[in-house]
Amino acid sequence: MHRKQLGIIIFEEIEVLDFCGPFEVFSATRLDENRRHEEPSPFEVFLVSEFHQPVTTTGGMKVIPDFTFDNCPPLDILVIPGGWGTRKEMHNEAMLSFVHSRAPNVEILASVCTGALILGNAGLLDGLHATTHWRSLQMMQALFPRVMVDTTAHVVKAGRIITSAGISAGIDMALRVVADFFGEEIARSTARHMEYSFPENNERRVTL
Repeated sequence: MHRKQLGIIIFEEIEVLDFCGPFEVFSATRLDENRRHEEPSPFEVFLVSEFHQPVTTTGGMKVIPDFTFDNCPPLDILVIPGGWGTRKEMHNEAMLSFVHSRAPNVEILASVCTGALILGNAGLLDGLHATTHWRSLQMMQALFPRVMVDTTAHVVKAGRIITSAGISAGIDMALRVVADFFGEEIARSTARHMEYSFPENNERRVTL
């Protein structure tokens, strides 16, 4: 089996569920549910950070990355989570350079929550529909007037780029990616294994 190489970027003050939610979905996916313990996920998931040192999340969890920007292997999918740390990271030239350099070569470039601000500042959302956490929608529109900010959808797909609403929306985004690659039946099976309700519609969960 060729496993999709999937990198999730982590950084200081990242929101825990922003990266752990997608990590759980992608690592829990199986193409044959009856062989869950014999066969691996079709996604090989790893964490990528600017430096090879523990990252502290908004809640204080310490997380160790698998790779740095300098030694990260080729990727099929790149996920950029959000959190308070994006206010700094969206201006971090090392972050923007890494994302911008990898973007043309991945099959899917995805963000969760305010990870979209990093994509926006890298110029990767210009002319596209995109979304972010409900508290940051107005800021996103003000900062990136060329982005068509979607205030109603939970997950927004614009070609190879997928953005999602806040925090828990990353789980739905990841299930969407699973469905796109391997079909809705596999995505539903993954959600069922997680005892998570498969999203039957794409409406934003929070009323603005």
